[in-house]
Amino acid sequence: MPGTSESVTYLIVDGENIDATLGNSVLERRPAPAERPRWERLREFARDTWRQPVKGLFFLNASGGALPMPFVRALLSMDYRPIPLAGSSDQKVVDIGIQRTLEAIARRSGNVMLASHDGDFLPQLGELLEGDRQVAVVGFKEFLNAGFAELPGLQVFDIEEDADCFTNVLPRVRIIDLESFDPERFL
Repeated sequence: MPGTSESVTYLIVDGENIDATLGNSVLERRPAPAERPRWERLREFARDTWRQPVKGLFFLNASGGALPMPFVRALLSMDYRPIPLAGSSDQKVVDIGIQRTLEAIARRSGNVMLASHDGDFLPQLGELLEGDRQVAVVGFKEFLNAGFAELPGLQVFDIEEDADCFTNVLPRVRIIDLESFDPERFL
């Protein structure tokens, strides 16, 4: 396979999807800055989970012709590669960009950790799982597309509980495995 000889984890972030799920489904309002994910923690989680260097790719919808430069600079300072994509109003530019990227990674070596809840990536993740690599999805487990459960070998991580990407406890109601229950989080 083409690519580098060094093992790498491709951390692919569907920022729109994570932000929309946080706002619409978890908080039911627009998140305040302090309530947004700490993206550097996600990079650290990916690095520590599979103990290898991480190449962070953060996809942005730039179809409106403008870039949120303070956010782009913040991503760069956290060693993410912002990928601002533009297209017509009927195109899901971020989804298309991520699909193409996952297809390109399938022709290379490297593990993949995808931060998204979106089922549009199921075919590409299925193809990646056919190879000899680790593949994971990270998000709010209760809002992940049900199709992820049908992919044998796919690792699933919770963006709050496992990756610790938030500084405050989010107001989520979900099933908690007794082994991981910490009453201190609720007191």
